Parts: sequence; C-alpha cells; structure tokens
Amino acid sequence: MAKGKDVRVKVILECTGCKSVNSLSKGVSRYITQKNRHNTPSRLELRKFCPYCYKHTIHGEIKK
Repeated sequence: MAKGKDVRVKVILECTGCKSVNSLSKGVSRYITQKNRHNTPSRLELRKFCPYCYKHTIHGEIKK
C-alpha cells in the first residue's frame, strides 16, 4: 500500500472573541478536533462554549 497524506487531520480551534479582547480575558479557549480534508478543504469554524467569555462563541481553525 502506498502511504500518502492522511485524510483525517487534527486541527486546533481557538476562540475568536478572546483574541479581540485579550486584555480583559484571562486566557484563550482552545479545542482539539478532527476534520476530513477532502470534505472540508477550507478552514473550520464551529460554535463552542468559551469558559473565559462565559458564552458560546465562534471558534476558528488556527495553524499549528
């Protein structure tokens, strides 16, 4: 079998709300998840709970 690039890759999602007001928050919320590169070639964005903002915000994919 030929070894190629993995279809499923691990991605890190970071809170977009904490990045804009980083001085007021104590940290940045990050989640680790997987995505299928063939089905989702663009950057992934999900609504997740941010414990620093105390609400559901959009978490976007960042570079490793």
